[in-house]
Amino acid sequence: MKKKYLPIFTLLILLLSISDAFSQIRYRRTQPGQQNNLDEVTYTDPKEYEIAGITVTGSESLNSNALISLSGLEVGDKIKVPGTEISSAISKLWKQGIIGDISINASKIEGDRIYLEIKLTDLPRITKFYFDGINSSQESEISDKLKLRGRVATDALLNSTKLTVQKHFVDKGFMNTEVDVQKVKDTLLANSIAIKIVVDRNDKVKIRRINLDGNEVFSDKKLKSKLKKTHEKVRFTLVQDLFSRLFNFNFNKAKNFVTEKEKVNLEDYIHEHVKLNFFNGSKFIASEFEADKKKLIDFYNSKGYRDAIIVSDSVYKSGKDKIDINIEVEEGNRYYFRDILWTGNYVYSNDQLSRVLGIQKGDVYDLENLNKRLNYNPAGADISSLYMDNGYLFFNITPVEVRTDNDSIDVEMRIYEGEEATISDIIIKGNDRTNDHVIRREIRTLPGQKFSRELLIRTQRELSQLGYFDPEQIGMNPIPNMADGTVDIEYTLVEKPSDQVELSGGWGGYYGFVGTLGLVFNNFSVKNIPHFDKWRPLPVGDGQKLALRMQANGPRFQSYSATFSEPWLGGKKPNNFSVSLSHTVQRNIGFSSRASKDDAYSSMQVTNATVGLGRRVKWPDDYFTVTNALSYRLYDIFTEAGTGSYYESIFGFANGRSNSVTLNTTIARNSIDNPMFPRGGSSVSLEVNLTPPYSLFNGIDYKNVDDGEKFKWVEYHKWMFDAKFYSKLADKLVLETRAHFGFIGSYGTSINTPFERFTMGGSGLAGQQFIVAQDIIGLRGYEDNTLPRNNAGTSDRTLGGIAYNKFVMELRYLVSPNPSATIYVLGFAEGGNTVTDYAEYNPFNLYKSAGIGARIFMPAFGLLGIDWGYGFDTLPGDTQRSGPQFHFTIGQQLR
Repeated sequence: MKKKYLPIFTLLILLLSISDAFSQIRYRRTQPGQQNNLDEVTYTDPKEYEIAGITVTGSESLNSNALISLSGLEVGDKIKVPGTEISSAISKLWKQGIIGDISINASKIEGDRIYLEIKLTDLPRITKFYFDGINSSQESEISDKLKLRGRVATDALLNSTKLTVQKHFVDKGFMNTEVDVQKVKDTLLANSIAIKIVVDRNDKVKIRRINLDGNEVFSDKKLKSKLKKTHEKVRFTLVQDLFSRLFNFNFNKAKNFVTEKEKVNLEDYIHEHVKLNFFNGSKFIASEFEADKKKLIDFYNSKGYRDAIIVSDSVYKSGKDKIDINIEVEEGNRYYFRDILWTGNYVYSNDQLSRVLGIQKGDVYDLENLNKRLNYNPAGADISSLYMDNGYLFFNITPVEVRTDNDSIDVEMRIYEGEEATISDIIIKGNDRTNDHVIRREIRTLPGQKFSRELLIRTQRELSQLGYFDPEQIGMNPIPNMADGTVDIEYTLVEKPSDQVELSGGWGGYYGFVGTLGLVFNNFSVKNIPHFDKWRPLPVGDGQKLALRMQANGPRFQSYSATFSEPWLGGKKPNNFSVSLSHTVQRNIGFSSRASKDDAYSSMQVTNATVGLGRRVKWPDDYFTVTNALSYRLYDIFTEAGTGSYYESIFGFANGRSNSVTLNTTIARNSIDNPMFPRGGSSVSLEVNLTPPYSLFNGIDYKNVDDGEKFKWVEYHKWMFDAKFYSKLADKLVLETRAHFGFIGSYGTSINTPFERFTMGGSGLAGQQFIVAQDIIGLRGYEDNTLPRNNAGTSDRTLGGIAYNKFVMELRYLVSPNPSATIYVLGFAEGGNTVTDYAEYNPFNLYKSAGIGARIFMPAFGLLGIDWGYGFDTLPGDTQRSGPQFHFTIGQQLR
């Protein structure tokens, strides 16, 4: 029967094809006087013509030549009319998906020559698109992926849009997301449409249970802990325990009459009706599940089970918005290292390589540990660094299992050492503001030297420490040339704004409103000042620093400062030359809460000048710097005749000048990897300030002179120690631990300087207190400058302490590494104290606090922060503990 009807079906298909071809040729009469042979074309008598010309009409946006080429028709081709060539051309154009309607007309026939017209209409273009069912932040996330504006609204594009939106939400755990893409006519522009994307995310799909099978060596709990992103938060045992405690129901006694199916249903009932919503399972994301399966096998491999595999896994619905996951594993046998053989090594002996590898016969066969010891070991040395730090850039090592005997494996380390690579050229790209010489002087990989991976990584750190480039985008690309044994190193940099503007105001305390204006130019260039063509918008590029700052509150308080530093004095060595000038005026005028009527007018002026020179040293290692500075500071105290003096109660004299000449020496070691958000390294410094011991040689009996004469030349020795350590717990999670100590003493027992002492409390900023002759130490959870206090509870903060210590632990999480707005949040615990008498000093007698905070670094404004701290202790004289306090910070707090 089928063969009988086959000729009929074939004939019908042939007739339909011919009819389709006929329908595509349209005819028109010519005007009088024109040659007209169109009537020669008949359906029953196809004729062969030569294509004399092809024109395209109806499209304003598509290229005519491209369309003709896509059709397959060319001038000079011979076609039959009617015939299959026309229908084939239409089919080819239609398949492109960019055309709304197509027809091919015979516009003229001259003998055996035919002129064709391809007439078409464009598909509408998308002028805009919008969403329905999601919020604005979700819209912005998806819009960057779509890029629909101006594109032709093809069916393929609309389907792709639907899948992209769906995948976006599926990746976030909304596996039941429904998306409908609708065309909306745009009435403002012809042949254009808008796209409305309707999204219904539905509820997130949660993992109710993960079922493991085949595991005998490790428990379910152990293996589930290795699934970092795919985990169940509800376990039936927890529900059992809670349900038993709440309703006195014993599941163990009931196990004989509760089937597995009934147990699952009972668990669902508990979730839905007892409202244990906080036990709901975590969201399911397919890509994270795939990654977690690999981590599961990596865990088995790290324990010696190198043959471990996942036999099967399945994900299936167990409710409207719940899924269950089944994972079946095959653990295999546990293996151990036996003999480790070395081949191809000539530079280092077998014993040297074995010591660096650190794997002994009988150790568990851990592939992850083996790869770390061979290629990159963050906790110590590895084989690759041993070679690559000594110039062997082309080095390669391949571990090969050469023998397996029961549970033991022999591994042969096949080494290709290659030749030593010499650095040929250094290429720098991306520095459009910073001059090349500023970058080159920080580079440790120099032309003519052996290649060193260690120095390559060190260079990355040095460039990030400059603060001119985004540390997350510093690229290092060795370009080897094996033919001549050389390597070029290309550094790619992304400049970021480094200048800062501080514009702020505050109200409170004695001064009332205090305004601050500060400008910091971190990449300044003195030599470009007269060259206006090099201003961008200021003279920049030489790595110098210029800082200007002013604070004022009319006549009551004024402070001005200017600092300039050149990090490479002379341009040949990293000798940091700095000079700074500052002047501060503080006046007590009239009656206030801090001054009595007798303090009608008194003032204190402090003028300071400092010159410093620091240099890098190579011992004990080249992370050390030594800085020496010489400072002169003048304290000028004035009190109007006939009035009392606020300053006399602090310094012991109402009128007079005190001079301070100080030699400062700072020994510091800084190995942190990123100044904005360190993930590793440490910063340790010891700072010593010494004045000349005038009392030992001037012959003055200080017991019988007034304070004005006693402190005419200030003498003291001051010691400050600061240490910061950073430990990376995860990629964006870092633990910072800090310790700070400060001590000030005198050369003679009768001279205790009232200047340069310590006050503690609050954010560590100056605030509105008496601050012109003190070091301010922060202590979150307590009010600004509330320590030290004497045993009677009276605040000694105006005088300050002579010894302090402070300990801090801070857990930081990086929210945004964007250099234009680096953001991290933190949790902290800290304790500190300062005393006015060494007899009272006890480093463990601390005022403790804890809290949370956030920091944002914006290049234009520097580091801004807010903390909420809770003070756990009661200060002397207070009746209750300090309790909660908010603190605002500006700039990087040193202590």
